[in-house]
Amino acid sequence: MISAKNITKKYGKHVALNNVSLEVSKGEVFALLGPNGAGKTTFVKSLLGLVSLSGGELSLFDKSVSDSSSRVGVSYLPEKFSFHNYYSVYDCVKFFGQMHGLKGDDLHQKVQSAISRVGISDISDSKLNKISKGQLQRTGIATLLVSDSKLIILDEPFSGLDPLGIKDLKDIIASLAKEEDKAIFINSHILSEMEKICDSMAVLNKGEILVQGKIEEILAGEELEEYFYKLIKDVK
Repeated sequence: MISAKNITKKYGKHVALNNVSLEVSKGEVFALLGPNGAGKTTFVKSLLGLVSLSGGELSLFDKSVSDSSSRVGVSYLPEKFSFHNYYSVYDCVKFFGQMHGLKGDDLHQKVQSAISRVGISDISDSKLNKISKGQLQRTGIATLLVSDSKLIILDEPFSGLDPLGIKDLKDIIASLAKEEDKAIFINSHILSEMEKICDSMAVLNKGEILVQGKIEEILAGEELEEYFYKLIKDVK
């Protein structure tokens, strides 16, 4: 699903990504972890074609990210979801469904299902500027569920969610993870949640991959927060 081979990104003299290589396969829930400024956002922007690389090869579905068609079948949720304030929750999710080619009754049913799945059916007619930050984030999650994307990229998906919202999103991720033709890529700093829902991970610091692989094999019984703290501290 995702293949990065020795990719580099420089902003002037600053090296945001330095010789980064990683793989994300079908059926995986993959976490990209790292402190602030590690290069996580730059990596995600590279996947989305928002920044050009200085070197290396990065591909989605075996197509270079320089080819816009590589992102067909990809859905992305930013840390702070936003859309036109004058849209209702229903119309916002409907818009994204239409972008994925849905029409008629199929579109309506999938929009209703996505909104119900994230627990905001009672505000489906509310304008986006009249709902809470948590409800807006749930709306963003619904825009992912309305399609049948094969790769879902989540950037700090728990941002703005209360404990109930976090539990609901973890359940949704677990449900999506059961579909073997999908992969979920999560960029997050909430380590306790990542340990519970992810199969694999990579730790990025100062633009370089420190470790990657299956979480159980890497941690070997240690808690992720403790492992992460010691790993980052040792390289400072």
